[in-house]
Amino acid sequence: MNGKKILLGMNLEELQELVTGAGMQRFVGRQLAEWIYGKAVTTFDEMANISIRNKEWLKENCEIGRKAPAGVTESRDGTRKYLFKVYGGNLVESVYIPDHERATLCVSSQSGCKMNCYFCATGRMGFKCNLSAAEILNQILSVPGRSEKHLAPLTNIVFMGMGEPLDNWPEVRRALDVVTASWGLAWSPKRVTVSTVGKLPQLKNLLDETDVHVAVSVHTPLMEEREQIMPAQKAFPLKDVLNILRGYDFSKQRRLSIEYIMWMGVNDDMAHARALERLLHGLHCRVNLIRFHAVPGVNLRPCSEERMVMFRNFLNSKGITATIRASRGEDIMAACGMLAAGK
Repeated sequence: MNGKKILLGMNLEELQELVTGAGMQRFVGRQLAEWIYGKAVTTFDEMANISIRNKEWLKENCEIGRKAPAGVTESRDGTRKYLFKVYGGNLVESVYIPDHERATLCVSSQSGCKMNCYFCATGRMGFKCNLSAAEILNQILSVPGRSEKHLAPLTNIVFMGMGEPLDNWPEVRRALDVVTASWGLAWSPKRVTVSTVGKLPQLKNLLDETDVHVAVSVHTPLMEEREQIMPAQKAFPLKDVLNILRGYDFSKQRRLSIEYIMWMGVNDDMAHARALERLLHGLHCRVNLIRFHAVPGVNLRPCSEERMVMFRNFLNSKGITATIRASRGEDIMAACGMLAAGK
């Protein structure tokens, strides 16, 4: 709104072009990348090796783009939910999940979502806006591990928060580049997972242009049933999605996960287990079985632990690795499918 350039989200070449265009030496662009991404500073005054003259120009013409969370809520299990203000006064949430010396951040890529999955609180919000790469990266740089040394530092990032990441592919791709580049956060792509309903053709872009892990939301192997709870099935049929996935090698370091929320009396019986096994036959993947967390206005109930164990054991017996995902943050509305920006 003030006409200043936002530096967060720029790649190294763009930072170098910016500073040389202002009469600075090219190496200042790399210094900026180190301060913004490597040291996660929030002000230009913290950039000790940049001259006063250059800092004054940067202050007048640019903003770093960092914003502190608007709120933090902590669960009894240690999970933290962060609220961020984004474009147009909209809100998003991201979730920090500690696990001993490790921690995962569940990142949002949109405020609201266009996919309108029946069981998801974010989808029931409707779509508000796409996040910029700066707003995505700000979530990652603003959570524990830097200022709060008593908390575990981030070891993994999952794009499983609010929104469909592939519906905002240009900005998500830009953020992924920063996260994995040597001049950026320098993370291995094997520490990053992008989750999707299977949006095409952007799924192929994700597979071809990055090496991050991929998670696909399936939730039922029956196509008509899936269309009823996931309208995206009509636009992006699961069989088309799986045909694309079969063209890639997930037998080595890159991992493919199938997400499967389980509901009582809907998709938790042996008929669904067998149908899922047939659907995934020959595809190197693992299945994450997820407990359903109650969402206002949704007439679905979580299935029993016994059913989840039965489902898991059947898939494992057929050579498909299946696990039951631990539920975290339900008491603060931070568990899977519950993010709705404070609503």
